Amino acid sequence: MVSSLGRLLAMAGLCSLVAFSAQGQEKNATKVDPAKGQQIVSQVCVACHAADGNSTLSANPKLAGQHADYLYKQLVEYSAKPGGKAVVRENPVMSGFAGALSDEDKRNVAAYFSMQKPKPGAARIKEILDLGQRIYRVGVAEKGLPACAGCHGPAGSGIPSQYPRLSGQHAEYTEVQLKAFRDGGRRNNEPMQQIAGRLSDAEIKALADYVAGLH
Repeated sequence: MVSSLGRLLAMAGLCSLVAFSAQGQEKNATKVDPAKGQQIVSQVCVACHAADGNSTLSANPKLAGQHADYLYKQLVEYSAKPGGKAVVRENPVMSGFAGALSDEDKRNVAAYFSMQKPKPGAARIKEILDLGQRIYRVGVAEKGLPACAGCHGPAGSGIPSQYPRLSGQHAEYTEVQLKAFRDGGRRNNEPMQQIAGRLSDAEIKALADYVAGLH
């Protein structure tokens, strides 16, 4: 089971590299403009994510310092596809905002947020800290779960284009996303669906709280 999941992660990583290599070439052809991204943020995103991407609302993710390619990918996947095809990542609020942005707007917003300095978070539940740390750094062998640090890094900084930055993220937001991956509410990353599908509620809460304190 561990080896099959490892192959799945490797294949997903390879696909991401190929896809984003092509996107990167396209992006280089059209220079991003963070200043224009800031203008859009001040008009569209500020109420939920704050002007600098350091959301103070636990239901809304912190976007400051997040990888631009990852942010762009999410904005694309929130948007409806031509021909009335369903969005890849379902969220009525975000679909409305993202769908109103041009491809250039999406890139500019992503670039702006990626350049902002993220504010640190903190783990708050001492009783589950050890469990969260163990899952993140070692994984759960008996469940075939790899260590989160393998993809997201020891400090939760992630890998550009492939794996998002997690450090300092609101625990509540991370918990909701992991449950959505597990329960089928979020289907835009197959490896994460496989991984979250093996986590209990208690493990998800411990992991989310631990991640909030990474820096």
